[in-house]
Amino acid sequence: MFLDWNHIDTVLLDMDGTILDRHFDDHFWLEHLPKQWAARHRVPLPQAKEQLYALFRSQERTLNWTDLDYWSERLGMDVPQLKLEIEHLIAVHPGVVEFLLFCRRHGKQLWLVTNAHSKTLDIKLKKTRVGPYFDGVVSAHQVGVPKEDPGFWDRLQRFVSYAPERTLLGEDTEDNLETARLYGIGYLLHVCRYSSTVCPVPSSRFVSIDYFTRLLPAEGCTAVSIGQMQGELADVS
Repeated sequence: MFLDWNHIDTVLLDMDGTILDRHFDDHFWLEHLPKQWAARHRVPLPQAKEQLYALFRSQERTLNWTDLDYWSERLGMDVPQLKLEIEHLIAVHPGVVEFLLFCRRHGKQLWLVTNAHSKTLDIKLKKTRVGPYFDGVVSAHQVGVPKEDPGFWDRLQRFVSYAPERTLLGEDTEDNLETARLYGIGYLLHVCRYSSTVCPVPSSRFVSIDYFTRLLPAEGCTAVSIGQMQGELADVS
């Protein structure tokens, strides 16, 4: 199988775990926020984690999952401000900027499509400065449903005019890739090195890459072998 760039007009990229290192998010929600909440309520950290993790899970696959205003009100804490306390952990994955430049250089329509809340976007785009590489940014909070919802990709057409069969989607979440597959998006890539702190685990359902540099064709070529990428990824794993 080949990824033929002559057949791709639009590139849609997720943010957290896909172009940005998810270590920041995992550390914030699993460690930093519970620690601050435990101190405020004077409860042991393990108890705080148990309560908060259950609360977080209750909002999975909903817009509340990434809504910082929702969590600020629910927890009685300034969540955006707490994120700023560890913003030094926000980082772009290796090879992402090179890939974005490649897409721009070859005239691809390039959009950041994310479940992230607008306040999260403000913090991360200011820190990473990757926003100008994109034609635009669309949040699920604008669309009205998260990417896990089968209706997301059709509703996205109100913000981005794209032909599904000529579109490439890069995601670290298999559920989102599955809803995109059902909608008919032609090129689906699973980013398995979502965090710098974990070993990559290739998907059993989708073609996986560790870094976006795997997608860059050799000079003068317009196609890259997906099978070759998978073989190289297996060596790295």
